Parts: sequence; structure tokens; C-alpha cells
Amino acid sequence: MPYEVRRDFIGYGASPPDPQWPGGARLAVNFVINYEEGSEPSFALGDGVTENGLTESHGLNQVKSGRDLAAEGMFEYGSRVGFWRLHRLFQERGLPLTIFGCGMALEANPEAAAAIRKAGYDICSHGWRWVKHFELSEAEEREHIRRAFESLSKTVGRPDGWYCRYGPSVNTRRLVVEHGGFLYDSDYYGEELPFWVTVDGKAQLVVPYSLTNNDGKYAGWMGTSDQWFSYIRDAFDMLYAEGAKTPKMMSVGLHMRLIGHPARAVGLQRLLDTMMQRKGVWITRRVDIAKHWVATHPYPGKGLNE
Repeated sequence: MPYEVRRDFIGYGASPPDPQWPGGARLAVNFVINYEEGSEPSFALGDGVTENGLTESHGLNQVKSGRDLAAEGMFEYGSRVGFWRLHRLFQERGLPLTIFGCGMALEANPEAAAAIRKAGYDICSHGWRWVKHFELSEAEEREHIRRAFESLSKTVGRPDGWYCRYGPSVNTRRLVVEHGGFLYDSDYYGEELPFWVTVDGKAQLVVPYSLTNNDGKYAGWMGTSDQWFSYIRDAFDMLYAEGAKTPKMMSVGLHMRLIGHPARAVGLQRLLDTMMQRKGVWITRRVDIAKHWVATHPYPGKGLNE
């Protein structure tokens, strides 16, 4: 039977598996920088609209037609300034992270791409462009996946994972498996541990992501670094406490044009320093979580969707 997306309200239930994290860690933490700037919908790329998502321009609706140069500048800030601030915070602490990279965006900034390669950050494909895949036809989506994989392989290195903007289409996972170049995908928000699914008879690992533990909160109801820090720290504290009996995984999503600003980045700085003070925390790359799961919890012959 061909693969179709089915809803699952049970998952691991009351008895999730022991991840057996390296060193007996209670909690695996993965930080993700979403590198989107330069691939978003724009007049320059022929879209006839200016993207303003996750910027201070969002919701202002100041431009009724034509280019929104304020929003364009906010995206450019992320690539020109925000990336380097976030990169410095992780490099100063010797911490790994994952890049959710859009192929076109990284082609637009070769200096940042070179820094990513040198730092050894792992790459998860965030698409060829920062567009909504559920609005693409199947043929268009297949082509976007191919172009993203080939582009990222040239600029920053072969991507190990896949993640759409916001949400996938009903075809995305099948097309990702069809492409065959990805170890895992992260197009799921309904779990806190990796799990296997079966797609057209093939094993596919899902490493879930979070829009909750995310700096996207700055584009909503949150205003200060204190608020963001305490919010994410509370999630960390609960997962860390639970991890004494049932080890957990935590994803933290970052955007260069949001948390890359100084008044927000200080919250990330405090969070990193707080996490580093705790024993039994494995701050790691996403690909290392995926490879660990494959090694310790190999595909059992059927996925949770069967």
C-alpha cells in the first residue's frame, strides 16, 4: 500500500524507550539555526511579494503594493549581522549546532557558508527556498528537494536531514525517501524522541522538531530576553528532571533575524551558560542524535505508522 500520512495519537505512550544517550546523559539538546535569508519570497526572485515572516515588519502591512524595503532589510540583517553573532556565541563555548539551511540562501553568502563548513556544523536541508511546500505541486516539490540537496552539497556539505518551512505537504516524506539522500527528516512536532516510520516499504527515521522551544516566540507575545530565557530554561529544567528516569531530547530553534539582535541574543547567551553548568546534558548536533538512534534503536522491521 502506498505511503500516506496518518494521524497517531498514541506514539510511545506511557513507556518511551531509553535513548541510551552517550555518557548516560539525561537530556540531549540540539540547537538549530534556521538559515533562510535570501531564499524567502521577494520581488527580486520574481514572486511579486515581499516576505515579512518573523520580522518586526510582520503585521504592519505598511506597503499595499510593491516592495517592502523595511522587511527586506530585516532579512538582510539576519545574514549580514545575526549569523555572525550566533556563530560567535557557539564558537566561544566550543558548542556544536545544526543548520537548517535553504540552498539559495547559503549560495547568497559564501563567507557564512565557509564558516559553517569550517565549524563542522551539520546540515539539515530546509529546502531550496523558504516557501510553503504544501502549496507546491508534487512535481515542483520533487524538484525543490533535488535542487536543495545539490546546492547544499556544494556550499556547506551534504545535508543529512530534511525539514520544511512550517509544515510538509502530504507528499513530502514520500518524496524525501524517494530522493534517497537523507538519513532522517524532522517534519513532525508531535513527539520528544526519534521514531521510525515505514514509507513505501523503506525505513525512515523521524527526529522531531519544536516550534515551542523556539525564538519564534519573539515574533508573537514575547518581548524581552528575560522572558525567552526563563521560558526555554523552564522547558529545559522539566526535561532534565524527567530525564533522571526517562531520558529526553530537546530541540531549540533559532532565527538569525530574530534572536540575532543583541537584546535577544543575550537570552541565548544565558541559556547556553546555564545548560553547560549541568551534568548529564549532551549538547549535540542533530545528525549525531540520528546516528545514535540508528545504532542503538535500529529499525525494528515496522514503523510506528504500522
